[in-house]
Amino acid sequence: MRFWTFAAAAAATCLLVACRTPTPPKDVTVVDNFNAKRYLGTWYEIARLDNRFEKGLEQVTANYSLKDNGDIRVLNRGYDPERQRWKESEGVARFTGAPTRAALKVSFFGPFWGGYNVIALDDDYQHALVCGPDRSWLWILSRSPELDSQTRTELVQEAARQGFDINQLHWVKQTPLSAR
Repeated sequence: MRFWTFAAAAAATCLLVACRTPTPPKDVTVVDNFNAKRYLGTWYEIARLDNRFEKGLEQVTANYSLKDNGDIRVLNRGYDPERQRWKESEGVARFTGAPTRAALKVSFFGPFWGGYNVIALDDDYQHALVCGPDRSWLWILSRSPELDSQTRTELVQEAARQGFDINQLHWVKQTPLSAR
């Protein structure tokens, strides 16, 4: 039942986002020469512009894997400390154009799609800045649960340069439960 609650919330959010378009916001630069296979695997959410379906979640991760049909499986997972339980939602992502351009659409429910655009990515595929179809959706992702201060500053500056409200960033707790 927990999965369906989380999935329903994610689907409702996708529905609201999908009413617009899965394309990137105007004047936002999307990564070219993108290699989806290098992007696959687990990413830790370091910061986000808070949204309803992730509100209050800690230890948030996103795992991307290739499906047999070429689509990308998306598994989002986060811990709700108030309810003391994990929430997860599974979806699918597809490129909106050439697979060498990091502009995708993602769906967690049926025919409703939201934008997923990688707008900054280091050469080693260790840190990424991702946005939705408008400037109210933004995530800072890392391959590790911690981000060094220089990289953090660079990603925040890039987000500001591309017009995102960096003062509204929510920094995600990534401390494992066993370390608390």
